[in-house]
Amino acid sequence: MSTKKVSIGAKPTSKPAPAAADAWVESRAPAEGPEPMKRLTIDVPASLHRAIKTQCAARGTKIADEVRELLMQKYGDT
Repeated sequence: MSTKKVSIGAKPTSKPAPAAADAWVESRAPAEGPEPMKRLTIDVPASLHRAIKTQCAARGTKIADEVRELLMQKYGDT
């Protein structure tokens, strides 16, 4: 039986990132485009979920899109 030699790379270090990398991160302009999304989790009664899901399926829309639209109507574009 032959033995397989495995080479292990260099040990990771906790050295800080080079100053040039830090400067680049701090100086870069924010990305243009759509605002990043955040997840919102809520609990609703099963009967309400069923009603929302049924209506969305009938319209061919997604629950998230419908709820997002309702929240925008209530709280506006900030």
